[in-house]
Amino acid sequence: LVETVEPGGGSVQAGGFLRLSCAISESYYNPKSMAWFRQVPGNEREGVAAIEMGGGATFYADSVKGRATISQASARNTIYLHLHSVRPEDTAIYYCAADHMPPSLERWSVRSLYTFWGPGTQVTVSA
Repeated sequence: LVETVEPGGGSVQAGGFLRLSCAISESYYNPKSMAWFRQVPGNEREGVAAIEMGGGATFYADSVKGRATISQASARNTIYLHLHSVRPEDTAIYYCAADHMPPSLERWSVRSLYTFWGPGTQVTVSA
């Protein structure tokens, strides 16, 4: 899994907009769920959003609900996370995750249930 962030470098002013992308580099892998997690040093890695691949069901953390949209690209091996009205508390390392099981309300944010992870990309929101 390969994560990228726009604007480049992942630094943005509060109130601005970010787009995170995650592409599956292994062409043979077709996950049923993909998700975004984030982690601040010293804190647990928390689920931000998840999507059922090909099915459209989406899930969001309360902290980003109304500000975030997770979507699957037409090239089905890529997902996006659009985050607007960003806040300093959105500052974290963002990780993309994938699994062969479809997401559900109970499991989408459980870190241990995801099989594959990207290396993470830094997002910094300045006040």
